[in-house]
Amino acid sequence: MKLACNGLYNNYTGQVSERLTELRSMILDVAKTTPGVGQIEECLKWGQPSFVTTKPASGSTIRIDAVKDEPHHVAMYFICSTTLVDDFREIYPDTFDYRGNRALVFDANRPFPEEELRHCIAKALTYKLKR
Repeated sequence: MKLACNGLYNNYTGQVSERLTELRSMILDVAKTTPGVGQIEECLKWGQPSFVTTKPASGSTIRIDAVKDEPHHVAMYFICSTTLVDDFREIYPDTFDYRGNRALVFDANRPFPEEELRHCIAKALTYKLKR
């Protein structure tokens, strides 16, 4: 596992920093416990902490960041050319705040719907295995 963004999370403040750190831990934990995922690399893409599956390239990139112009919100972003967000919307129509076909947005002051979010992360990290 290659981790490149440890210090980046210190650039955020308060609850946003805590929530992004929690999302990061959740992604890394799901990667470790999901069959077929293999290695995961943390890197920067578009200036955002990103998680890419390598050896094998089993999934689709996940990015996380604070939401611009929404100071108390964080988001998990997915590649918009995948069907991931549409799939999540079909499975969990009322669970997440969906932004188009690219993001799940969360209020940094509220708990994550952990079970459902872990399922979505696992689907993203194994996206290429399902095709």
